[in-house]
Amino acid sequence: MAAEEHALTSTEYIKHHLTNLTYGKMPDGTWKLAENANEAHQMGFSAIHLDSMGWSIGLGIIFCLIFWSVAKVANSGVPTKFQAAIEMVIEFVDSSVRDTFHGKSRLIAPLALTIFVWIFLMNLMDLIPVDFVPYLAQVIGANVFGMDPHHVYFKIVPSTDINVTLGMSLSVFGLILFYSIREKGVGGFVGELALNPFNPSNPFFKVLLIPVNLVLELATFLARPVSLALRLFGNMYAGELIFILIALLPFWAQWALSVPWAIFHILVITLQAFVFMMLTIVYLSMASEKH
Repeated sequence: MAAEEHALTSTEYIKHHLTNLTYGKMPDGTWKLAENANEAHQMGFSAIHLDSMGWSIGLGIIFCLIFWSVAKVANSGVPTKFQAAIEMVIEFVDSSVRDTFHGKSRLIAPLALTIFVWIFLMNLMDLIPVDFVPYLAQVIGANVFGMDPHHVYFKIVPSTDINVTLGMSLSVFGLILFYSIREKGVGGFVGELALNPFNPSNPFFKVLLIPVNLVLELATFLARPVSLALRLFGNMYAGELIFILIALLPFWAQWALSVPWAIFHILVITLQAFVFMMLTIVYLSMASEKH
């Protein structure tokens, strides 16, 4: 499906593909689906991206069902190829946790596995042709709900939505706070922020440098969830934008460029899931250190 089939310019085509299916409350009090980016902006904080929520929850359920089905039939005999692949993923994540996390917690390994596989599945949606699902959504919207196809927006890569990536990173940030306070206590946690990186032996200078330490450490501490979210969002958003730009080219050029980029993108989507998982493990390991 080319941009001309929608009677859209290249700019409109790109904007259409980068707009979420948004439901929210308008300034006049009515609840509706946004028909354009301006209406979505007017909805403000009350808006929800139905496509991002739907795909992220659906992929999470698929992840649980896949691993549950494998665990249900797992045995000590010769595993199937699919079971062997799942076991390889689990062993890979488990070894990463053992090598990186130095505290004691039964939550970290399952958390790391969930993060890695869930983000990988969300990123994997980027390999579906950019026009296939949005076109299907337009057909359903027009024929079932009587909507104008040009007002039907539908994104299928949840990790290209900053709300999704920031939500995951804030959840990790909450765990960082929990482990920091649990292992060090409130006083130890505050002392860690107030007495580093400058910690002179002279009590007067130590007290004098507390505000400086707090500014530096709080900036570093608060940057963790932001960097986690923006790193994943930025890389996946850029990858999706390249696929959209390729879709604007002539048909022969699309095949010549999309296939190599898709093959390379397999590495990108895997690497981004791995980086998010490893940084989560590292941050939680630092939060669990008592010294």
